[in-house]
Amino acid sequence: IHANSRRKDRAFVSVNCAALPENLLESELFGHVKGSFTGAVSDKKGMFETASAGTIFLDEVGETSPWTQVKLFRVLQERSIRRVGGNEEIPVDVRIIAATNQNLRKRIEEGKFREELFYRLNVISIDMPALKKRTEDIPILIQHFLRKHCAKMVRKLKRMTPDVVSALVNYPWPGNVRELENVVERMCAVEERETITWGNLPPDIVNAGALSAG
Repeated sequence: IHANSRRKDRAFVSVNCAALPENLLESELFGHVKGSFTGAVSDKKGMFETASAGTIFLDEVGETSPWTQVKLFRVLQERSIRRVGGNEEIPVDVRIIAATNQNLRKRIEEGKFREELFYRLNVISIDMPALKKRTEDIPILIQHFLRKHCAKMVRKLKRMTPDVVSALVNYPWPGNVRELENVVERMCAVEERETITWGNLPPDIVNAGALSAG
């Protein structure tokens, strides 16, 4: 979306909202001023400022706390941010793309996600089926992750034998695309040869194939 938009020459900033505790997430998103908390030795721009005129991707937005949700809603409403410990209103022009594997309507009913933020984010909704429901994408993703991780490890591009690809296509992937990437990365790391074979598959995938066959 970002690469095919008018903002493509501006920053693309990605943040995993589930990976940081609330106090750190607020500072990462909105920045902070010197002395606002222990360890804040200088002013720091947040991700919204960094992404201004570009795009910010909020992954796992459903995991944010109610307090962070209030602040996100305010940014969407006012188009400005206030750094932690600061009073200055800093205007930002940023497109927000948000993703979650949570049922946000259910979380609204449970009082865990703010309804007003949901409607501000849910302007254009894209439902991405689980990986097990779009198995035709798995070989394409495998090639992408092979190129990515072989390059990162400064290794010659590896290939997989057909039985390995078949096993990966038929595995249900409860951890979705992240789990697939982790498996491909691990096999790239442990196999010194150019070809990844059946013996490189993790036991859970091998066992799943055996159970399926039985």
